[in-house]
This record gives sequence, C-alpha cells and structure tokens, in this order.
Amino acid sequence: MSRSHYSLNQDQGFTIRGTAKLLNVASAKYGGDWHSVPHTHNHLELFYIVGGKGQFLIQDQLYPVNSNNLVIINPNVTHTEVSLNAQPLEYIVLGIEGIELATSESSNGQFNILDHFESVEISSCLRNILREMEQKNTGYEDVCQAYMEILIIRLMRNTALAVPTEPQVVSGNRQCAAVKRYIDLHFKESLTLDQLAEDAHMNKYYLAHAFKREYGTSPINYMTTKRIEESKYLLAETDLSMSQIAQLLGFSSLSYFSQVFRRTQSVSPMEYRQNTKNL
Repeated sequence: MSRSHYSLNQDQGFTIRGTAKLLNVASAKYGGDWHSVPHTHNHLELFYIVGGKGQFLIQDQLYPVNSNNLVIINPNVTHTEVSLNAQPLEYIVLGIEGIELATSESSNGQFNILDHFESVEISSCLRNILREMEQKNTGYEDVCQAYMEILIIRLMRNTALAVPTEPQVVSGNRQCAAVKRYIDLHFKESLTLDQLAEDAHMNKYYLAHAFKREYGTSPINYMTTKRIEESKYLLAETDLSMSQIAQLLGFSSLSYFSQVFRRTQSVSPMEYRQNTKNL
C-alpha cells in the first residue's frame, strides 16, 4: 500500500481568511450608454479585463489596459475606466472589503496593473463567482467567498503582491488627518461634507465614519467646534459685533450662531462676552 500524509502549518498561511470579505461582483461591457466618472470606494476593487481595450484613469493619470490584464485598485483611490469604441472594453470586477494589495515598487501601493500569466485560473475563479451569484444555490455566499480567497492567494503566491503589514485603516487615518488639517486652516469658510470628501477622494459616508472613529466626532461637528472656540476669543478680546463674528466665522446667520453657541456653551454669545468682561 502506498500512502501519503501531510499536516497543515496554520502559522504559515496567508492572512486572508477572516480578513478579506467579498462584497459584490459585476460584469460589464462597453456600450453607447457607458458613463463613468472618477470615484472612490472604501474597499478594494479587482478588475479582470475579459476583452477589448481601454484605459483606467487613476489619480488623474491614464493607464492602458487590454485583455487578460488584472487591475487592482486599493481603497480610497480615485479611478474610473474608459473604453475604446473600436474594441469595446469588457471586464469582471470584484469588490473586496478588509484588505489592501500592494507592491513596494508600484504607485505607492495605490494600485497595480498586471499582465497576468494565469488568466485561465483567474478567469475560472471569477466566472465561478458570477455563476454562483446568478444561481444563488444553497451556500452560494460561502462558495463565492472561498473562490475569492483562492484567487487572492494565487495572486500573492505568484506575484510581488502582498498585504501591507500596517492595517488597512492606516490609509483612512492619513486621509482623515489631512481632512482635519484642512478644516483647521479653512474652518471659517463655507465647508460641506461633500466638499471635504471630494477633496480627500473619499466616499462621504466612509469619511464621516472614519473621522468619527479617529477623532470622536464628525467632520462638520469638528468644524463647528473650531468656529465656537474662535468665537469665544473674538467675544472676549475684540469689540466686533455678534453679526460680524457670525459672518466672519462662516455661520449662515446670527440666529444660527447664537443657537449653536448656547447649545455648546450653555450661555448666549452676549452673556459670554459680559461674563468675560467682568473677570
């Protein structure tokens, strides 16, 4: 009798299971109604180019793509795709949460475009995921997740791609820190969450969530706090009128300024000024 027996070394596996989660899958082919604008996601996107030719616009630069290319866009990176009319672009895309894939030499780890040598295995995994999603047989979510994990591990095994040693949230933390610095410098201006998210190349809902996780408050509440702290200085140290202070600090009206001030300081702006003068 011939028999082989192997044991798994659980400590040597890739850190995929329990970390990366498949969120969605889609297939697309260029048509006359194609319309895509630069956007970001708070998860990784993996595009496999099935056919055609086109370009990916990534962080304001264009990169050519064609059949069997694999395009990996890490979270919070601005991108969109452009097809060539003569050879319509066709691709399958996965949305994957909880992971980044980066190389030391490629675009600061923001994205990768691979001329993949395992196109049959890669396309097989992707098409199996699509089929499972379409048929929705019992346990299809687990099957799709397993195919995604196999795909990612094959990529990491055969390329320089790796999961960064720093957690994924570090990228979001850097962007939140940049938003915080921007608010510190521009809190007197008329800022909106949409504008802050656009400037940071982040989804506004992800920005609000990540900023609150990092600083304990939302971007807009942080801006309001900055305005109120500045108003306290102006009330105590200058003779500017309430209306002038409200306008200077970007409040839409004197009544709104007074309302916010009272809610946060438990006194009106006038009462605060009088109290500081009596000290």
